[in-house]
Amino acid sequence: MLKEGDRVDDFQAVNHNGELVKFSDMLASGPVVVFFYPFAFSYGCTRQSCHFRDLRSEFAALGAQIVGVSGDSWQRLNRFHKVNSFGFTLLNDSKRQLGKIFGVVRWFKFLPKRATFVVTTDSIVLHVVHSETNMHSHADQALEVLRTHI
Repeated sequence: MLKEGDRVDDFQAVNHNGELVKFSDMLASGPVVVFFYPFAFSYGCTRQSCHFRDLRSEFAALGAQIVGVSGDSWQRLNRFHKVNSFGFTLLNDSKRQLGKIFGVVRWFKFLPKRATFVVTTDSIVLHVVHSETNMHSHADQALEVLRTHI
C-alpha cells in the first residue's frame, strides 16, 4: 500500500458518466482525496461514501476534490451516484489498475481494501487512512489532515 511521502503515478480511468478522466487533471485543481470502497450499494460502502458527501462542502472550502473508487461498472457507479446525490467523481476500477497503483488489491483480487489517500497537487501522498470497519474515519481523518496542512 502506498504510504505517506510516496508519489502516485498518473493514471486514467472511466468515471461514473462513462468518461475517461486523468488523475493529473484532477490534481491541477487542488489536492485530491481518493477513497477505495469494495462495493456500491452495500451498507458499509454507502455509509462511507455518504459521509464524504455530507462533508463535501468542507473539502471544497479547502480546495480539495473527493474521488471514490471501486470495481463496479461505470453504469452501476452512475446509479450509485444518482441515488445518493454525491456531487463528486466515482471511478471504475474493474481491471484493478488503480488498486495496484495504490496498493489496495487484496490477495484474492475480488474487492479492494477500504483505504483513503490524501494526495497533494504534486502527486505526493500526504496521509493514508485504512479502516475496514470505521466508515466515518476515512472522511473525518482526511478532512482533519487537509485542515492542518493546507
